[in-house]
Amino acid sequence: MKFSIKLVISFLLIVLGFSAFKMDDDPFTQLLKKLEDYTNKYPQEKVHLHLDKPYYAIGDDIWFKAYVIDAKSAAPSTLSEILYVELINEKDSVKKQLKLPVVGGITWGDFKLTDTLAEGNYRIRAYTNYMRNFGTAFFFDKSIKIGNSWANKVFTETQYDFKKENNVDKVTATIHFEDKNGLAYKNSELSYDVQLDYKSVEKGKTKTSVNGDAVITFVNTTGLSGKTGKIVATITLANKQKVIKSIPITSTSNDVDVQFLPEGGNLIQDLPQKVAIKAVNATGHGENVKGTIVDETGSEVMAFETTYLGMGNLIFNAQAGKSYTAKVKLADGSSKDVKMPLAQKSGYAIAINNLDTAKVSLKIMSSADLVNGAELKVVAQQAGNVCYVSKANMDKQVLMATILKKNLPSGIVQFTLFSGSNQPVAERLVFVKNKADFLDIALNTTSVSNSRKGKTTFTFDATNQQKPEIGSFSVAVTNASKVVPDEDNETNMLTSLLLTSDLAGYVEKPNHYFANDDINTQKELDNLLLTQGWRRFLWKNVMSGAGPTITYGAEKSLAITGTIMKGNKPVAGGKVMLMATKGSTFIIDTVTNAEGKFVFDNLSFEDSTKFVVQARTKTERKFVDINIDVVPGQVVTKSKNSPDVEINVNNSMMKYIKESDNYFNEMTRLGLLERTIKLDEVTVTEKKNPAKNSANLNGAGRADFVMSSDDLSTCVTLSQCLQGRLPGVIFRGNVPYLMRSQNTPMSIVLDGMRVESEFLDNIVPSDVESIELLKSIGNTAIYGSQGGGGVIIITTKRGGGTSNYNRYAPGIVSINPKGFSVSRVFYAPVYDGATTNSTRKDFRTTIYWNPQVVAQKDGKAKFEFYNADEAGQYRVVIEGIDALGHLARKVYTYEVK
Repeated sequence: MKFSIKLVISFLLIVLGFSAFKMDDDPFTQLLKKLEDYTNKYPQEKVHLHLDKPYYAIGDDIWFKAYVIDAKSAAPSTLSEILYVELINEKDSVKKQLKLPVVGGITWGDFKLTDTLAEGNYRIRAYTNYMRNFGTAFFFDKSIKIGNSWANKVFTETQYDFKKENNVDKVTATIHFEDKNGLAYKNSELSYDVQLDYKSVEKGKTKTSVNGDAVITFVNTTGLSGKTGKIVATITLANKQKVIKSIPITSTSNDVDVQFLPEGGNLIQDLPQKVAIKAVNATGHGENVKGTIVDETGSEVMAFETTYLGMGNLIFNAQAGKSYTAKVKLADGSSKDVKMPLAQKSGYAIAINNLDTAKVSLKIMSSADLVNGAELKVVAQQAGNVCYVSKANMDKQVLMATILKKNLPSGIVQFTLFSGSNQPVAERLVFVKNKADFLDIALNTTSVSNSRKGKTTFTFDATNQQKPEIGSFSVAVTNASKVVPDEDNETNMLTSLLLTSDLAGYVEKPNHYFANDDINTQKELDNLLLTQGWRRFLWKNVMSGAGPTITYGAEKSLAITGTIMKGNKPVAGGKVMLMATKGSTFIIDTVTNAEGKFVFDNLSFEDSTKFVVQARTKTERKFVDINIDVVPGQVVTKSKNSPDVEINVNNSMMKYIKESDNYFNEMTRLGLLERTIKLDEVTVTEKKNPAKNSANLNGAGRADFVMSSDDLSTCVTLSQCLQGRLPGVIFRGNVPYLMRSQNTPMSIVLDGMRVESEFLDNIVPSDVESIELLKSIGNTAIYGSQGGGGVIIITTKRGGGTSNYNRYAPGIVSINPKGFSVSRVFYAPVYDGATTNSTRKDFRTTIYWNPQVVAQKDGKAKFEFYNADEAGQYRVVIEGIDALGHLARKVYTYEVK
């Protein structure tokens, strides 16, 4: 029987096609409907960040543009409108977090790398709140290196040597210490602490040699889990200054893990099948191997060899009654034996040839006992969009079909073979490049300047299938002679949205598969998909209707929500008021629903804005509790890109950070850059600041009188605590007045928020950290007319953990929710005739960054900038997307002489 093929481009067409054959109630049709329902119910979002550079120096800025798309439609997302972007250090601690508004699936921002950061391996992680429901595996997560030469006096270079002694991994680390100019720190005292999985396994002291080297040995006694860690080395310099260096340990052995993975999932006896090979060393990088396969008698069956990053494949026919072993030869000359997967007596296999640029060749095979006419089905889908369905009766051992690639979407397409009982029995991933899914960028370079400080203008036309498209693009221009790109290892729009965002685990050198389009690269990409796992969804969840628990909703705007309670009962119809002061005061109110819940949404405010929430019952009773909804922060999990960790960060990018020094020094000379001057250590004795966290505009503790929390522990109301204890202040009822100004109540500032004078007794004394009295003209002048009667600054206690609101009294809370981060504008100098000839040097490494270059209806776009004052190869990278999700990436280089 011929293999019946039906090509479809949407689920609707599948249903119509099946209806024509009166198959509406067919279980397989119902399964496809479940898939459609599943992906509609649990839509997936993807995030990509276009970064200006792959590595940075302390003092740099990290500029990025973010694209948030719906994985199902590959178009700008209609779900989340808030994006979180985090800078994470080697300790898996968030150093900075930005919260950015997303409009039309697009936003942009930047991180400023202050000189208080240490050099090391950092990560940039980006996600939406809705993405948190599906785990962290598909967050945008990019490793970057940050070097430091500003305040750094000690540079290290480390080499590791591994040995096996008594079945235990023994490691010898040789660490070289030198200054920025390459002069070794010889005969210097050194203490060290070796940590594996955050547990100390070796401590000691030594001295550097005359060459500046120190040798540290340790053994991994923690078992298989203790493969990574760090050496914390403290070196004492000639001036007795101690400098601490943290040196990554990426592995404790040179072991290589080798796996053999049958195409489709299972090895079936007496069927010739493709078996993929993947060899990964202890650092997580692919390592090429070769060897032979022998049967149980020791007879050689065939030879094999990996070709790229430890990946390859072979055609293997497992015979009944035999077992097989792979004898693997490693690069260091050692060898190991690996058992081949056991072959099943009965089953189905799927084989795909994806090397033809025009079509995908599909082959289905079965063991002889399953040639019984059972109806098999094949489904190809991407992100829940079904793009191919076929059925055939298994009346012979091999069935074949051909699918045109023009009918398949670009990216990873999942082919699944279903048995007669609609159970998935084999699965295969292929990668498709369909030209219809990409934007063409025709770049006009006639106005490119090759001179220093020359004005360069680019124009381009964005088209899809020769039709102009409206699109949003980001442009990064760097001096590639200083910022040397690692093109194979780049994370860009194509690698991120089409490849790595749909694969779990680490993908080594992802851009290698896009940089070339030859037959060898296609084979290497196919080997990657034969070996790398799929995790977007499981068919058993689709069939059972089980899905992830949706804990986090798609954020459309900033919101403040909570519940009003009186005792253990919700307050229905309660009155809730929200007050904020930053630049100008605004007050809005609402009422609670039957469950006591209230919502203030469609808010937009900057980070560090403080709010006061006040609640009352319907009868104006204020003794209620306000419980603000607090969304817990996202846990920082281990990076899936840990193999990208660089042991010698500063040395690996020494050329760049020295070039950056020239730029920073020039900017500092011109007064355009702030930097910390590190002084020699001195001991200063001073009383502890009695007003920690104060919002006093004069500065914390700069007041005429300060009271601490210790002075407020014996009274019931705050006015009672303060009467007779604030010099020059009298109380009328619970309202404070300065003796010299008894007709004007004093201003009360609570955690930076001005409140009414009568508000004082709403604050619980035990919640107060400090009280500052401002009464002299020198301290009140900064408050203008509001300080005419004097000012009382009240600062409440800050709890530990992640609590972001403080409860003062029944019916009142103060909150400090995280607002939107304000993105800065990239500094790009403009040179006219006078400035072009000036002696001011321009040593920029990032020449130009523009996150919003827009192609209008005619598809035309333009951007222009001035070259820096240094020669070199300038690299222009353009990335973008249109409203339908067509992707674009263009790289162009030109020389400045």
